[in-house]
Amino acid sequence: MNVAIVYHSVTGTTARLAEAVADGCHSVPEVTAALLRIEAADIEQGRYHNRTVINAIDRADAVIFGSPTFMGSVSAQFKAFADATAGEYWGEQLWADKIAAGFTVGTGYCGDTLHSLHYLQILAAQQGMLWAGLDLAGAGDRKAPNRLGAQAGVIVRAVDGAIETPDLHTAFYLGQRVARLVGRFRVVTTQIERVQQL
Repeated sequence: MNVAIVYHSVTGTTARLAEAVADGCHSVPEVTAALLRIEAADIEQGRYHNRTVINAIDRADAVIFGSPTFMGSVSAQFKAFADATAGEYWGEQLWADKIAAGFTVGTGYCGDTLHSLHYLQILAAQQGMLWAGLDLAGAGDRKAPNRLGAQAGVIVRAVDGAIETPDLHTAFYLGQRVARLVGRFRVVTTQIERVQQL
């Protein structure tokens, strides 16, 4: 079972979160995770052109999106990637029924990071994907996972490039959760296919 982690990172904090998400995926047997970084070289005149990343998503059972929050939304580079899926992928719903999730990082306690997560949810919905949020209650404990209390996905506050340990644990948990859901989804799909063959 394959999970694609598609992300853009400028300062390295989003990349560190992506690695923690991948570690969470790898903690589940029979799941592999591919880190697919959106690079500036992939964008020409504002248009995203990297078929290798798109093809890896095609093969994935789940996709976890990640972006820093800039000016209240995802980065321009991530948006260029998203816009590249608007034609055939959206029109033919080629990624429908894949599990999706997301994570973002900003410098403020709020910084409108939740808006970035909502954007990622909407992107997934437009592609016909099934969104997996966090099933961790955010109790406001600074040392606990999901300390900032976002159920939609992982939001992180990073100052001077430092990510706190509970936030890395939350990112790990998100990857683990998505990987487990992929396994459950695969079992249910296999059972349905067997019943249909009877």
